Order: sequence, then C-alpha cells, then structure tokens
Amino acid sequence: MERKDVMSKNVSIYKSQAAALEKHAAPNCKVLVVANPANTNALILKEFAPSIPEKNITCLTRLDYNRALGQVSERLSLPVSDVKNVIIWGNHSSSQYPDVNHASVKTSSGEKTVRELVKDDEWLNGEFISTVQQRGAAIIKARKVSSALSAASSACDHIRDWVLGTPEGTFVSMGVYSDGSYNVPSGLIYSFPVTCRNGEWSIVQGLPIDEVSRKKMDLTAEELKEEKDLAYSCLS
Repeated sequence: MERKDVMSKNVSIYKSQAAALEKHAAPNCKVLVVANPANTNALILKEFAPSIPEKNITCLTRLDYNRALGQVSERLSLPVSDVKNVIIWGNHSSSQYPDVNHASVKTSSGEKTVRELVKDDEWLNGEFISTVQQRGAAIIKARKVSSALSAASSACDHIRDWVLGTPEGTFVSMGVYSDGSYNVPSGLIYSFPVTCRNGEWSIVQGLPIDEVSRKKMDLTAEELKEEKDLAYSCLS
C-alpha cells in the first residue's frame, strides 16, 4: 500500500483505540504501540487520548535495539548480555540511526568501547547500520512473514524495563514524546536512549553528539515530521 493509504487507515484505527482507552482505561495506564508506523501511530493515539499522560504512551524500538546488540555480539563472538548502551535514534523505519558511539562491552579486563573492540569503523558506520535498519525487511524477504516472535519478545523487554527499571549503568531505547532533548523537535514520538526507575522513563542527557550522528538524527526526525503532517492531513 502507498504510505498515504496506510496512514489513512491507521489514523482511523488509532483514533478508535484512543477513544476506547480514553473511555475505559485507568489514566495511569502504560501504552506501548508496536504496529507500524509505530512512532506516528503512538502520536495519533496520544492526540486522541488526552487524559493519558504523554509520558505513558510509547512505541517499540526495542526490537531494533536488540538487533543492534545482536550484530555487535556476533561480530565480537561474545554473549549479547555483555554488550550495552547501543542507541536507536528516531523512527522505527529504515531512517533510524543505530549508534554505537556510547556503547560498551564487558570483558575480562573491564568495560571497553565497542569501537575499541570491533576495530572496524567502516563496518560500524556502514554495514552495521544498514543491517539493523533493513533487518525487518530482510526477515520478511527470507521467511515471507514478519518477525512477530521477535517483536513480542522485545515488547516484553520494553515493558519489563519500564516497569521494573533498567540495570544501573545501562540505558535502552524507547520511542517517547520528545521534549526537545538533543535538538529533536518537540511534538514527535522519537526513539531516545532512556533509563527507567520506579515505573518512569527518563531521557539520558548530556551524551556528546558528533557531526555525522547529528545529520543522521536530523534525517530521521525529518521523516517523522513528514509522517506527522501526513497523518494530520488524513484527519481533515
């Protein structure tokens, strides 16, 4: 389907879902949107369920985060549990930016950065990013169906960390309502690095952003703005 047709159908679906939540759900309920375009679907839901706090409506980018951890662990032949703090910035789409600049790996001699251990910036800046961006499409091409079980597992990861908290020194990626952090426009549901505590998420602040990362973060934000405009045009 064309994007506008998909968006038109999703607007009506998520308006009705929002109406049901607005009428029947507890105002402190936690909402996780998985169906694509997940970020913009979550934004529509937020608009039409005004009594649910914006901080309680999120979308799933944990699947991309888990895939990124998997790519690094496979490259280094280490358990995926030894890799942490990869970031998925932006949209749950092929414009997302999987960022390893702040990621680290647990080794016998202490924590080391992913770039230090991989020793291959060409792979990290190229194939790694494109593999994570295109992983969903590659699975559909190979299996003829989507990776539903992976998405379900990632949804469990997302909710577990949101409710029970992230381990000390670890951040994960969640699509949340932008407050302008990292110069991401407010009013978008955008994937940020977050920590969770006492059932609340907080965007990790103060991470240095290089010029290459800035361009990729802005590119995916621009796509989200276009999706938002398209969604709002379907409301009229």
